[in-house]
Amino acid sequence: MGVQPDGCFPISWRKSRYSADQGNCVEIARLQTSVLIRDSQAVSGPVLTITPAQWAEFILRIQITATN
Repeated sequence: MGVQPDGCFPISWRKSRYSADQGNCVEIARLQTSVLIRDSQAVSGPVLTITPAQWAEFILRIQITATN
């Protein structure tokens, strides 16, 4: 179970299916109004919170970088 910002429901964390099972990944959780990002090795550590629009921009920039 993950962080529960509003205390009402558990958060479903996931990592990329391309991640190796060595635990050195980031995990994300999508909520209605935000995307949460954390280090898979520090699950009780800090969590970065961004908007869905910021997440979409991040993914777009990764895709652009990967194709160049």
